[in-house]
Amino acid sequence: MKITLRVPKDLVKRANVAAKITQKSRGEIMSEALRDHLVELEGEEAFKEDVFDLYLDGHISLRTVNQFLDSENAESVRISKTLFDQGQGPGGGSAPKE
Repeated sequence: MKITLRVPKDLVKRANVAAKITQKSRGEIMSEALRDHLVELEGEEAFKEDVFDLYLDGHISLRTVNQFLDSENAESVRISKTLFDQGQGPGGGSAPKE
């Protein structure tokens, strides 16, 4: 997929140098850098919790959640969302009514 983005001049210069040294394209250098950053970010527990929250709030799909979590955790998220949608509290029972 091709996207367009603005990159600060200093990063473009650094990417150009890295591309010459590694004999890769500037696009490959930038893609690898983004991929490495995302792998690091996705490994953080807080990031995984935020993915869960986005799913519960209906901002992302279960398919997207599956890209970030292992299958066991993704299934737990799916079950939690089902319970959440049914109005059950975290303890497994129905939420108290006032």
